[in-house]
Amino acid sequence: MATGAGKTRTVIALVDLLMRCNWAKRVLFLADRKALVTQAVNAFKRHLPDAAPVNLLEDKESEGRVFVSTYPTMMGLIDETRDGQRRFGPGHFDLIIIDEAHRSVYQKYRAIFAYFDSLLVGLTATPRDEIDRDTYGLFDLEKGVPTDAYDLSEAVRDGFLVPARAVAVPLKFLREGIRYDDLSEEEKDAWDAKDWDEEGTIPDQVEAAALNAWLFNADTVGLRVKGGDRLGKTIIFAKNHAHAEFIAQRFNLHYPHFKGAFARVIDDKVDYAQTLIDAFATPEKAPHIAISVDMLDTGIDIPEVVNLVFFKLVRSKTKFWQMLGRGTRLCKHLFGPGQDKDHFFIFDYCQNLEFFSQNPETTDGALAASLGTRLFRARLELLAALDARNGTTDRVQEDPPAYGDPSTEAELRRATADLLRREVAAMNVDNFVVRPKRRLVERFAETDAWLTLSADDHIELAREVAGLPTALPAEEEEAKRFDLLLLRLQLALLHAEPTYARLCEQVQGIAGLLEEKQAIPAVREHLALIQDLQSEAWWQDVTVPMLDTVRRRLRALVQLLDKRQRKIVYTDFADAMGEETAIELPGFAAPDTFERFRAKARHFLQAHADSPAVHKLRQNEPLAPEDLADLEHLLVEGGIGTMSDVQRAAEMSHGLGLFVRSLVGLDREAAHRAFASFFGKPLTPNQSELLTMIIDHLAEYGIMEPALLYASPYTDLNPLGVEGIFTGPDIDALFGILADIGERAVCVAA
Repeated sequence: MATGAGKTRTVIALVDLLMRCNWAKRVLFLADRKALVTQAVNAFKRHLPDAAPVNLLEDKESEGRVFVSTYPTMMGLIDETRDGQRRFGPGHFDLIIIDEAHRSVYQKYRAIFAYFDSLLVGLTATPRDEIDRDTYGLFDLEKGVPTDAYDLSEAVRDGFLVPARAVAVPLKFLREGIRYDDLSEEEKDAWDAKDWDEEGTIPDQVEAAALNAWLFNADTVGLRVKGGDRLGKTIIFAKNHAHAEFIAQRFNLHYPHFKGAFARVIDDKVDYAQTLIDAFATPEKAPHIAISVDMLDTGIDIPEVVNLVFFKLVRSKTKFWQMLGRGTRLCKHLFGPGQDKDHFFIFDYCQNLEFFSQNPETTDGALAASLGTRLFRARLELLAALDARNGTTDRVQEDPPAYGDPSTEAELRRATADLLRREVAAMNVDNFVVRPKRRLVERFAETDAWLTLSADDHIELAREVAGLPTALPAEEEEAKRFDLLLLRLQLALLHAEPTYARLCEQVQGIAGLLEEKQAIPAVREHLALIQDLQSEAWWQDVTVPMLDTVRRRLRALVQLLDKRQRKIVYTDFADAMGEETAIELPGFAAPDTFERFRAKARHFLQAHADSPAVHKLRQNEPLAPEDLADLEHLLVEGGIGTMSDVQRAAEMSHGLGLFVRSLVGLDREAAHRAFASFFGKPLTPNQSELLTMIIDHLAEYGIMEPALLYASPYTDLNPLGVEGIFTGPDIDALFGILADIGERAVCVAA
């Protein structure tokens, strides 16, 4: 369902139905962020309070019927035991709801869904064609064919979401970068005086990609609040935390009378981020501008948001449409009594609108395996390469080399296999993630299993065992990355791959940086090896065991290297703003003029229900020609629209009377009188319910097509619709009454 169309509300109704039918006793709702958990809990409290929702992030002891959690929290709770018993056994939940089901959820947390034996419902705002095959597979569906879908264009057309007015604002610097030669003489002096980096290098130009990443230009982010009127709730999407802070500083510089409260940075680096989100969600409270880095991109439901400002580049279609969804919610009386929110604005400074208006094919990329998983698989690949090179027949277990560093490929093979065996042996088979792979884990925890590995063994280890949680002590990330680099280098040497030279240069570069740290005793101890690595002679006839020696001796030292961070540079050069351009996004057209006329007419006519012509339509009385003239005069003189608008309405609705009736509805008593012949005789419960539903429809929409009686919700009473509830003569009478109600709204010339 489109963002803002009511996924959470819909699934709460489903939970209510399943609970009332005794299909679900306990329900688990999973979201990927704390803010979304809080939002879901509040929604359940509002719409289904009897379910006693429990926020597992704040309260892990209470009992209820609906439990709401993040994925990592649930992963941890599954393994918790009380008196030797798991609190959350495989059958604890009858229904699991996945909020925003997509590829990363499937790849990271699929163990949760494999562990629990329950019904599974996935919610997503991602367009159906952008969802990956694995996610569809989790629900046993074909790619591109969800169980149900309600797209953005449908939701806007049906009036459940508001459309956008998209404006692209071209800024020269953000599109072309900054060139020294293009600056004024005064700006060139300022350029030369900047502290660009630690080496004192002064660049000739700065590419567009660097702006708002590490170079911030003041003139590019000058915000202006229109005098006197308070700006509507606005979200500014920033590149990073430093960029967000810079935007806030520029705003506060220009508008000091707001005292830093009007515009606030909201991301994971600020204190009390949830408190700021709650304040932003309150219409009359500051902040009114939220400068967000990722935190408000998805999931946050704030109907009062009317402006979205893109100050960062987005190329993921999924993320872009979710970000737009922050502005699509309906909001009653936002601009005053009777003046509802009917659109929102998008201001784009980074060419996102132009990019997505072309409806390009995009990809969110593959989710990379964890570093530990890649290391496990690389070591498996090394074993396979060594076995192919040296053979695997009649291998017997031998003692490891005396000094730890393997001197032959056979010793390296044994050491690598033992390292993998110890990692597998440390996997806890009682862990719910490991338990489904228990057979493999117990088998490969034994030394003999590693003496000879078949092709099937390699496949099972790489697919099923790699990446499982292990109890081995955690190691520094830098050391593990160095391990992976050396493993790739060993494999490139064994396979004679062209990447070998580049990987050698990376190792030599690391050795050069380590040599600069020779004042540290641990580095000085291995200085001879570090210096040898930088010479060409050492690499002549290098062997795979030699590379493993380098890995073992230097892996603990790489964490001593300085982590280089790009220096942030602030400038204040005059940027050039191009002419604003309206952009129409596919499936998200700007609000139609006629639709605005319809909305204004509905509000106006409901307020003038005592007008004679409107009163006749409400009371199901026939219209005369002069009544149509009165309706035209009422709409045009009331400033609701032009005569062409009125004529278009009459043409589209097959008559002005039918158009007005569709806006004001039929008086309920008048509708009841129309069906007096039915209510004067005995009715079955289903017949009475069907007639009540018809009257409800007429009261809201004024007219009714008979074909609707063969669709939901009428088929919910009987699969055959009206024909399964009434007999032939009664159906004919029913259709006759509906036709008469429609004809009374049409004036036929005598």
